[in-house]
Amino acid sequence: MIKVSLISLGCAKNLVDSEIMVGHLHEAGMTVIPEAEKADVVIVNTCSFIDSSKEESIGHILEVHQHKGMKKRRKEQKLIVAGCMSQRFSKDLSSELHDEVDAFIGLDQVTKVAPIIQEIYAKERGQGESKAAPANFIEGKSTYIPDYNTPRFRLTPAHFAYVKIAEGCNHPCTFCIIPQIRGRHRSRTVDSVVQEARRLVQEGVKELNLISQDTTFFGMDTWEQRPNPRTPVDSSRGTALTTLLRELNAIEGDFWIRLLYTHPAHWSDELIRTIAECPKVARYIDIPLQHISDHMLERMQRETSGDYIRNLIGRIRAGIPGIAVRTTFIVGFPGETDADVAELCTFIEETKFERLGVFRYSQEEGTRGAKMPDQILPKVKEARWHQLMSLQQRIAAEVSKSYVGRTLRVLVEEPGVARGEADAPDIDGRIYVSRDLTVGEFVDVKITGYHDYDLLALPKGQQPKEFKIAKQAQ
Repeated sequence: MIKVSLISLGCAKNLVDSEIMVGHLHEAGMTVIPEAEKADVVIVNTCSFIDSSKEESIGHILEVHQHKGMKKRRKEQKLIVAGCMSQRFSKDLSSELHDEVDAFIGLDQVTKVAPIIQEIYAKERGQGESKAAPANFIEGKSTYIPDYNTPRFRLTPAHFAYVKIAEGCNHPCTFCIIPQIRGRHRSRTVDSVVQEARRLVQEGVKELNLISQDTTFFGMDTWEQRPNPRTPVDSSRGTALTTLLRELNAIEGDFWIRLLYTHPAHWSDELIRTIAECPKVARYIDIPLQHISDHMLERMQRETSGDYIRNLIGRIRAGIPGIAVRTTFIVGFPGETDADVAELCTFIEETKFERLGVFRYSQEEGTRGAKMPDQILPKVKEARWHQLMSLQQRIAAEVSKSYVGRTLRVLVEEPGVARGEADAPDIDGRIYVSRDLTVGEFVDVKITGYHDYDLLALPKGQQPKEFKIAKQAQ
């Protein structure tokens, strides 16, 4: 029996691809184990969104190869490189990693991983002792999208899951390589997503995290296929995110629905109203804005303006009481001026986002941004990153302080640690609670203190002297 170990890197969308690969390996009768050193085959599911992601991916590949040469390891171990970096750079990497890698597979091969492994072994038997060039199983641009019955083995804790509702992206952002890697946007059907969600809730999942490259574009790609594209679309009766949210909200059970990766260009009053009217949809949105300066938004081709963004955030907060808004910004994009950064700082100060992250611009090969003049020096990017993060740290402390004394419903993540509606898995803050609370269950807690991004809490009704913090907030 072939033993396989899989190393999953990058975002939650990549993690779903890994889960699909593991599901198909199990279905084929192969054993999946966590220890790479004991496996017959190691799969590294890579990321290549920015330079640091590529460096991490290559580091894992070389680490696995180095272990193969150790005296206590089997040199016949196979190494397969999958995921975004493989899809993007397989031809270049094939020569650079000739001796390290046995095969490259792309995004559309996640369901074919088991027969590919069998083929690698068959080819080796036919070649004897000679080392062949790495096999490349990637064919053209990615078009695959999973369905509700796609074999999958979840790698997240039992109480939450990621649900990939679409794949690919149609946006022309000049800093981003994702559309070239993952192809054009393609949505699943509402029925497909609902069937998967219903099964997950029946299995005990308490939080459904809806993900895609552009969650708010869900279903809109199907509108373009109408006989007369100019015919008005009643999205309440068609395929749209609002339709999906209402059907998910109608599923029986006690669970959260969380929206991640929403593009600001596709928000509508109908979506705001739908979230407000669906109690199971978490009062949280992830909406990467990238900048506020019209100068930068135009150069980035974000299809929005500063005034549009300010108006949208105002409408979201007015229409969904208690909403927590997470966003990300990019500093150091080509041509960014001190005035652009000052405008961004003022916007952050005035808006006071509950959750915020900042990326240093990465000059990605193959993007239009990489060819633009006026590239920013690394030290300037670093200084601007620190400027924004210092500002947000102060704002985050103010936001955290505002929770003290309030009662929140939280989902216990691990012994002594929970998350509220305002905290997505892995990327947001933590709420430190009593260690005796049951993992994977909802509980009401009273917030008693805070530490920058994290909160301290007691179970509702419990006295402070009974409570012991699991560990100090970091």
